[in-house]
Amino acid sequence: MKLIIAEKPSLARNIVAGIGKMDKKDGYYINDEYIASWAFGHLFSLVDVESYTSSDRTGWTLDNLPCFPEEFKFELRRTDDKKPDRGVEKQFKILRTLINRSDDDTVINAGDADREGEIIVRLCMSHASEKKKTEKRLWLPDQTPETVRNALADMKDEREYDNLASEGFARTYIDWLYGVNLTRYATIRTGKLLRVGRVIVPIVRAIYERDMEIKNFKPEKYYVLHSNELTGGERVELISKRKFKNDEKEGAEALAASYNAVGAVVAAAESKRAVIYPGKLYSLSTLQNLLGKKYKMSMSESLTIIQKLYEDGYLTYPRTNSEYLATAEKDKMRAILSNVSKLGYPVKFKDSKQIFDDSKIESHSALTPTYKIPKSDALSEKEKQVYSTVFRRFVAVFCAEECVAEKSEIKIKVGELEEFTLKGTVILEPGFTKYDDYTQKDKLLPKLSVGEAVNINFAPTEKETTPPKHYTIETLNNYLKNPFKDDKAKAKELEECGEVDDADDYRAIFEGLELGTEATRTGIIDNARKSGYINLKKDVYTLLEGGEHLIDSLRALSIDMDKYKTSELGKALKKVFRGEMTVEDSVKLAEREIAEVFRRGGASPAPVSINTGALGEIVGKCPICGKNVIRGKQNYGCMGYSDGCKFRVGVSICKKTIPIGEVRRLLAEGATSKMRGFISKKGKAFEGKLVLKDGEAIFSFD
Repeated sequence: MKLIIAEKPSLARNIVAGIGKMDKKDGYYINDEYIASWAFGHLFSLVDVESYTSSDRTGWTLDNLPCFPEEFKFELRRTDDKKPDRGVEKQFKILRTLINRSDDDTVINAGDADREGEIIVRLCMSHASEKKKTEKRLWLPDQTPETVRNALADMKDEREYDNLASEGFARTYIDWLYGVNLTRYATIRTGKLLRVGRVIVPIVRAIYERDMEIKNFKPEKYYVLHSNELTGGERVELISKRKFKNDEKEGAEALAASYNAVGAVVAAAESKRAVIYPGKLYSLSTLQNLLGKKYKMSMSESLTIIQKLYEDGYLTYPRTNSEYLATAEKDKMRAILSNVSKLGYPVKFKDSKQIFDDSKIESHSALTPTYKIPKSDALSEKEKQVYSTVFRRFVAVFCAEECVAEKSEIKIKVGELEEFTLKGTVILEPGFTKYDDYTQKDKLLPKLSVGEAVNINFAPTEKETTPPKHYTIETLNNYLKNPFKDDKAKAKELEECGEVDDADDYRAIFEGLELGTEATRTGIIDNARKSGYINLKKDVYTLLEGGEHLIDSLRALSIDMDKYKTSELGKALKKVFRGEMTVEDSVKLAEREIAEVFRRGGASPAPVSINTGALGEIVGKCPICGKNVIRGKQNYGCMGYSDGCKFRVGVSICKKTIPIGEVRRLLAEGATSKMRGFISKKGKAFEGKLVLKDGEAIFSFD
């Protein structure tokens, strides 16, 4: 008998569908060959700081920090209020009974096919097993019945995934060390709950620095030389690459006169037919980029939909960082293409290095449809948008019809002073553009011949520098994937020509330079939004007052969580994955960084932008019971809470941090002053004041 432990119930159901007839029991399925049960995602979590110390103090304190456990301990996951979770306890009891049955000799790890799924099931097995059994790994690139059956027939030993598990545990330990130690330290020192993590901080910091650039930007005027004259009845627009400062207009005029004096002539003109290639298949982040830009879907919304389509068997595993397919998947792609062609799409198999490249795959291939194609009424409107985006790109990549264009290039020389290049493209045969998004419009060039004179009349044109743009879902994602890469303007052009220049991107991923991973990035950004640090409106991120307070506070506390520190830890984790570093050594690296923060933190922190008081500081008298209102971790709350008094005012309301002075004014005078910076549920900024009414603090917009 073989016991399969799935990461969650939905995966267990899909595995059962692939196996065939199994009887449903309380917490598992069974037939003559298999038992299939499940976890609820993470059944276990790391214990809190207090479990490692002998202190009997309640609440957060600097006395037990920094906390560096000799051995990390796990416990069954509890509810948000730290009480036992009855559902978790019941399911683990079922798993423990099943794992220790005398008639099952093999336990199969069927966690999601990533590092998180690997350790979720390993923790269940290690905490429940009373004797050694054969351990196997069920690795599923998608959840269709056919894939389940094939994977069950071709399982590897669990020990072949030891390095993946080691990276997963190292990442878990390091994130705990940073999150617990620095969150508590920063919160206690500033009196406001600050979520400090090795990834969330550099993400907020990137948005902070961009928004500060925009806020402090001062436009400057400059001049460029510009000509837009008729030649042979057609306009020829030429813009010089030379720029002149605002006080250099005379120099610009002199150079314009020189250009006009020597004249212009066509030095080269050519036109040729060329094939335009489609974009690459989607990784999770490139798919989220497009969905955010086109449909204004947040990353959390798009991931939820993509995950559901995966669990329903329509898409392959979503948390992939690759835009390529494995060479071992060629037969699988042929089968999917056969299904797609039956729907009337002109597709054919292409054995190309631009599609199949093992060197650019870490764990999972690009997102594609599976052979299971949904019926028109099976999906919601948003599910259709996501599925069709993946499906249409798949059709484009394997489209049998070429996209043919006429590409023109004209070079115009102004004496020996400057050469201008004009480029134009006209689509002759649409090919893949009929099925996938392609936004480039036809651009016709004037009909000019080599040696022909071009009329010019250059003159200085006044321009003004513009501030950098706010991060969008797409540009933030691209930054996080490779925070040390400059944007390359030629990337799209290279892709259209069938060439690629993404080696730096994949090297950054494989070396661990990216900030976060495809599996974690969405949740971390969503956490930053929920914490009131950043705002997302349509597909644009902006900094909130809480985010500015976070970064200013960490700077004052000498907590340097930037892309360099985070990437160093990321590189260490990849070394663990490759077997070049132990889990213990990677943890020691994090401990040294954290210890240095505490060493530097002896001096009092510099003033931060918003004073929310210190934890336990008395704010005033409760308007309901008259007891003291004190500063808590997340609220200014009444000390009579244990007696039933529920008066409290949030430290953060509608993503705005409420200063302690305003709460004192509220308690003493019945109202705060008018405050700006509140953000509504729809993402709109508004202002208002808080007033006391019937013992509650409510908004007033008078």
